[in-house]
Amino acid sequence: MPLTPLDIHNKEFTRGFRGYDEDEVNEFLDQVIKDYEIVIRQKKELEREVSQLNERLGHFNDIETTLNKSILVAQETAEDVKNSANKESKLIVKEAEKNADRIINEALEKSRRINIEVEDMKKQAKVFKTRLRMLVEAQIDMIDNDDWDHLFDTELDDEKEVERKMEEEYSSQP
Repeated sequence: MPLTPLDIHNKEFTRGFRGYDEDEVNEFLDQVIKDYEIVIRQKKELEREVSQLNERLGHFNDIETTLNKSILVAQETAEDVKNSANKESKLIVKEAEKNADRIINEALEKSRRINIEVEDMKKQAKVFKTRLRMLVEAQIDMIDNDDWDHLFDTELDDEKEVERKMEEEYSSQP
């Protein structure tokens, strides 16, 4: 066990025939006691500081460990988010491709239907043109027919008769 200042102070030396000067030894021992007390106080202070620094070091080590874990978690999360975003973007692209294919197919189908309708309308227009031509030609044939001449003659006679009757009625009125 180490010496304490009290041990030094209470130390009794045996007296010899021609020993050291007692006052000088006591003075020296007092100086040693003071210096030893200072060293002990400094040692305790340093031990206290070392203890505080060890506590702080432990705290910082805990923080470092926590930060390292947090960084790993953040990296894993970032990787997960990145992978999830890649998967989602691939799904979006696939969905867009499906929609594009569907739109193209619908447009092609609509184009086919319109082409069929146009062809039907062309056929109907040709039929209408043919029927109209036949109708017009029939009307022209009817106009060119000699039966009309007889009607013109009859109408003239009838017109003269109607005129004459109107004149008679007009003259007979007061």
